[in-house]
Amino acid sequence: MARSVSNLAAVPPSPDMKALVEKQRAYFETRVTLPLQWRRERLLALQRAAHKYEAEILAALKADLSKSPEEAYLTEVGNIYGEIKNALKNVKAWMEPRRGSAPLIIQPARAYQYADPLGVTLIISPWNYPYQLSMAPLIGALAAGCTAVLKPSELSPATSGVLKQMLGEAFPEEVVSVVEGGVEASQALLAERWDLIFFTGGTQVGRVVAEAAARHLTPTVLELGGKSPCIVDRSADLEVTARRIAWGKYVNAGQTCVAPDYVLIPPELKGRFVDLVQKAVRSFYGADVSTSGDYGRIVSHRHYERIAALAADGRVAFGGERDAPSRFFAPTVITDAPLSSPLMQEEIFGPLLPLVDCPSIDDAIRFVRSRPKPLALYSFARDAAVNERVLTETSSGGAVANDVCVHFAVEGLPFGGVGESGIGGYHGQASFDAFSHKKSVVKRPFTLDMKLRYPPYGGKLGLLKRFL
Repeated sequence: MARSVSNLAAVPPSPDMKALVEKQRAYFETRVTLPLQWRRERLLALQRAAHKYEAEILAALKADLSKSPEEAYLTEVGNIYGEIKNALKNVKAWMEPRRGSAPLIIQPARAYQYADPLGVTLIISPWNYPYQLSMAPLIGALAAGCTAVLKPSELSPATSGVLKQMLGEAFPEEVVSVVEGGVEASQALLAERWDLIFFTGGTQVGRVVAEAAARHLTPTVLELGGKSPCIVDRSADLEVTARRIAWGKYVNAGQTCVAPDYVLIPPELKGRFVDLVQKAVRSFYGADVSTSGDYGRIVSHRHYERIAALAADGRVAFGGERDAPSRFFAPTVITDAPLSSPLMQEEIFGPLLPLVDCPSIDDAIRFVRSRPKPLALYSFARDAAVNERVLTETSSGGAVANDVCVHFAVEGLPFGGVGESGIGGYHGQASFDAFSHKKSVVKRPFTLDMKLRYPPYGGKLGLLKRFL
């Protein structure tokens, strides 16, 4: 999508897209989506559809990304069951007005925060986790009482097709509709007016989405990416550290937005760390990774060629095996890459792990702070004070001490970026909040109407200082 959405401003609205948006808006304006019962029924319909189409989804993820059923369930399908279950359990509480406090000058009064559904929403999902990253925001939209148009990625066509069939069967198009297609479909959708656009993808395209949304002053949630660093301290358990980093880096063949992008490590630990990552890779995938049923493939030949070009920056410490026809690219560790190289400037989004010499935690913190804020940051140290320093003195969308990626799975924590890595968050109640407007409400009786706030004000300054 990044190759041509920059011309969105010149794209006129599509009659088909306009009719779809108008149909959803007319439905939303009936206010039928407001009650708890409607929201629960829609979430239950989504839950039934997810269970009914589980086998088809697993097969589609295998076709699109060569994901094993186990990896697909671990990283996509099982997560969605948990999100739906959590929403069903808590949506009533999420809908309740949240109490606030009113100042003495307007007493007696009660203050609340109401959660109003934003309305007709657009969800643009990516290809790397095409099921999970489509369904998770949709759960938030339905729980919040919104309608949604979902635009899956054309680079994961099998999953896109199953989503269209599954959601088309579960919902009328005025509630949920799936629009397939490439750049032109995305352009046509972004030319319309929405009440919220939820986009997951790269930073470059995120800027284009934000620009399109700004024409209508439409709020956005932008789940982007960036180069997520791992900081390894001398006190770390190096074998466990290497195993956890290897898993997070090479799951889904490295095509994960929160995958470790590079490792900042003391030079004297580098050789052993490389050996331990190689040991972990062998234990995961066997001596010949290309024959493992648990290792995925690069999504397209264009992305394969991009990763191959990045691999030329620096020295391959291990790995590097590849096969263009099958889009296989082995888990790879790279050393001595110039910091100005594309490998160290661009988000890798593939199975390449550069190591950067970093003698001290001070150096590591300075390195991270000198670059755009990442989506995730990982710190490894037995010394809890070291991890706390890293967490306190750096800024990132999320962070984990002594592991990678696992914060994404915590339903009670909002997931999102900061700066160039994103705007807004979701998961659990944060998903409900993302699709809701927080309306401030004050309720007052007609009794006890304090004259202090009314003119004339002469002589009231002392009282105002006491009451405000």
